[in-house]
Amino acid sequence: MTSVEWRALQPGSRSGPHSIKQWQLDGIEHTPFSAEESRSGATTTRFSAWTPVTNKSSNQQLFQERTTLILHWFDLWTDKQRKYVLHQLLRRCSKSQLKFISDYFMEAVPITRLDFTTVLPRFLSIYILSFLNPMDLCAAAQVCWHWRFLAEQDCLWSPKCIRRGWFLPYNPSDNEYGAWKKHYVACAGSLDFLSPHEAADIYGTLNESLTEPEEQKERKTEHIIRQTIRETIVEHKRADLKNRRAWLANSLSGDTYGSSVRQKSSMLPLSLRTTVLQLGDKYRLENISSMKEHRAQLNSILNLTVEKTWATSSMKTLPVSLPLKSQTRSSDHPPVHLLLVSSRIPAYELVLCGALVHVLPLLYDYSGMTLEALLSLVERAMEGRTVQSIGIMTEGSTEEICLIEGLSITEKTVLKPCVREFWERLCGWVVPASEAGTLDIFAPLAASVAGVELISILASLSGLNVRAPTGICTGSYQHILSDWSGKGDFPPLLYLREGPLLSWCTQAEWIEQSLVNLRNQLVPQLQLLSEESRGRTLGLFLWDHITLPLFTLKSEVTQVLIEGLVALLKEKSDNPLEFLGTFLLKICADGTVKKHNLITVTKSVPYRLPGSIPVVPEGLLSDADWRDAVCRELLKSERAYVRLLQAIHTVYYIPLRAALDSNRAIISSANLLMLFSPLLDILECNNIFLQDLTEKMEEWSPLQCVGDTWVRFCTKLRAYTNFFNNYPTAIRTIDKCREMLPAFRAFLKRHNRTLATRMLSIQELFLSPSLRVEEYVTLLEALMLHTPPEHPDHTHLSSAFNTLVNYRSFIRKLKKSSDRDLKLLEAQRTIQSCPTLQEGGRYLITTQDIALLNCLNEDIVPSLRMYECVSELGLFLFNDALVLTERRVSHMPFRLAVNTSHTFLASIALHSLNLSEIVDTKYVQNAFRLESPKRQWICATDREEDKIRWLGALRSAINAAKHN
Repeated sequence: MTSVEWRALQPGSRSGPHSIKQWQLDGIEHTPFSAEESRSGATTTRFSAWTPVTNKSSNQQLFQERTTLILHWFDLWTDKQRKYVLHQLLRRCSKSQLKFISDYFMEAVPITRLDFTTVLPRFLSIYILSFLNPMDLCAAAQVCWHWRFLAEQDCLWSPKCIRRGWFLPYNPSDNEYGAWKKHYVACAGSLDFLSPHEAADIYGTLNESLTEPEEQKERKTEHIIRQTIRETIVEHKRADLKNRRAWLANSLSGDTYGSSVRQKSSMLPLSLRTTVLQLGDKYRLENISSMKEHRAQLNSILNLTVEKTWATSSMKTLPVSLPLKSQTRSSDHPPVHLLLVSSRIPAYELVLCGALVHVLPLLYDYSGMTLEALLSLVERAMEGRTVQSIGIMTEGSTEEICLIEGLSITEKTVLKPCVREFWERLCGWVVPASEAGTLDIFAPLAASVAGVELISILASLSGLNVRAPTGICTGSYQHILSDWSGKGDFPPLLYLREGPLLSWCTQAEWIEQSLVNLRNQLVPQLQLLSEESRGRTLGLFLWDHITLPLFTLKSEVTQVLIEGLVALLKEKSDNPLEFLGTFLLKICADGTVKKHNLITVTKSVPYRLPGSIPVVPEGLLSDADWRDAVCRELLKSERAYVRLLQAIHTVYYIPLRAALDSNRAIISSANLLMLFSPLLDILECNNIFLQDLTEKMEEWSPLQCVGDTWVRFCTKLRAYTNFFNNYPTAIRTIDKCREMLPAFRAFLKRHNRTLATRMLSIQELFLSPSLRVEEYVTLLEALMLHTPPEHPDHTHLSSAFNTLVNYRSFIRKLKKSSDRDLKLLEAQRTIQSCPTLQEGGRYLITTQDIALLNCLNEDIVPSLRMYECVSELGLFLFNDALVLTERRVSHMPFRLAVNTSHTFLASIALHSLNLSEIVDTKYVQNAFRLESPKRQWICATDREEDKIRWLGALRSAINAAKHN
């Protein structure tokens, strides 16, 4: 305690530590050092309650004492209290004081590691990074976001690209960065290097390079030609718009399609664009020394062409008949043309139907095709012949050809060895270019620079005249009707008739949108179904042709065989036997299989019953022979059915029971009994039935009776009844345990769809009893048909048949009830904000979309009443109520698909609902009125058939509800 506090706390002291108010009221400043100064009332220390201001020595002494006291308190505080005090002090500090603290920390704890990019200016950081190679720059970009921003600057990557001759094909925007790095990575990733010797062997030697004056001269000539072409085309378009007929549409629709296609026939003059391109090619081949003379000659020729085009422009809308061939040939047999059609093309059936007589259409699978397989398909179709031209109709854009799935032929990929070999071999079946051999690609490659370059490369590889659309017609696959590059007849009319071609081009866009939506929805399901079908086929084959005793299902040999078959499915080897043998030898080499554990796997020999009759023609079979055949089929199918039930017992029940008995339970005892107890009872019942049938068939004779066996079996159908009553609960329990118990999920994953279960899952195995009851009824019907009434077995068979028919009706009612529950759940999920629908015996009957109408004036006669559509509703008809919902349709962007949602609006009990029809007038069609005790709704359907169907179902439901 300081001297100040000690004196303040003395009994004789006039003031204490809490007497500051008294000091301030008295106007006397407290001075703790001298009592005389305090009594003297010196004015030098007035108005200072704690710290003397004017007396520096007293001030310093008091400050030191208070600092010592605060530090003493600070030592006694907890860590939390210290942090709080420091936080409060730092908040009260000025900027200079905070800077002092910062300098102190810098001196006390010097920085040893520092990110130079945070200290140096940005241009210095980029200059340092410029010394790194591309790999180091990519590694630096992974440090943090700031380093990535610096390492992807264009000023770092553009010199590296330009040094190698990789120029960016477009100008990046101001806010875009990283374009040069992406271009560098793309160029380096697709680099295909060939030595000069290899390039000379494949492509031949190039011409000698031009000298600099000749190169400049050639560039100027090319520039003049292109500029003249552009100017002439612009002038022609302006003049064509001025002279254009007022009744012509802007788009190529309706009859304009026919006139556009007819214009492409060689019977009419060439279009301006085709003429200009041909003139440009012609003058590029000529050597004209004078630029002015060259420009004047080209202008005069182009102007003459424009005048001819204007003179024939009025002929475009005339109904000109289009011949099948644009030029008459002397030969009686026209040349054959090959048309490759991809299955990816929408409505390819219409394209195949529109092929001409002299065209060989060849459809190939887009998804499961390779280049080698496509060449083999073409080779078998050609049969050693040569064709005049080959047309390829597949998906593509202005820069690529989507020939098969996973391969896009572009300017960069066309020179790959496999692709180059494909084009060389494909075009080998076409006559050479000197005999007008062509390659027609139905993709708008001539509409872009990259596409034109691809066409030139294909022309060099194939040695043919390659033609493609210019793509000036907009729309899906409408580019086929546009101008085509190259010379000769209009290519689409060489392969297809005009009518089917125009119809297909009109409908292709809508069909393509529909196919895209269907693929998105069905591809996952179809792929899963395909895998399951292959697995079931394999399981059925192995189940029927390989006999594995039940007690060996867990043996090591069985597991190795199962693993080998699964590996064979995954590998898809060309030689399955060789692959399976190699797999088994590898397992044996590893020492997995021991010799004394080997179990023979033999083919199942068809079971031949004692005393079985020889096979005779179907028409000569008697009733006794038919009874023998039916009973043999019954015995065979019963054995297969019992094997399935035994598989459930062996594969699922025994391991789960063993795990439960060893205190390592996978599922609980209650769930185990609930799932498998009814099936075990069915297994016991059918084992007895199978044994009785086997004994009967061993002593078979025409007078042998099996009806008593059926009657005894029908008395044990209670086991099936327990199973079917428990079946929905069992399926839900399996799904619930699989979701909640990881051990059970792993157990099912190990045992489902194996050889021991015939490649079936546990849910599919649980379905076998219901299917078997249907088979029992079918077999009994056949047995009853060939059992005469005087036969001693007829009475028992009739009794058993009636019992099983009634039992089948019971199962079908259960199935129908289950389907109703599923439909009710689906309706509950569909209707938003809907009350609970699962009440009592309620089930959904049907649904209908209607339009809600409002009568504008009900005072006039019904035949003159006018209605307006207020909204769209959805009607859900149940057996006891009618639910009205507000239906909303929302369209998805960039798609033709729509989403439909239903919101609960009202619910009406059927016994209080009144229905009346509204007579059709010219103002309303297919309308009816729904009336409840409180309000009414005027509804209308789109079609009369929907109204008749809906009113019939609604009247039947109302009558049934009123009678109940």
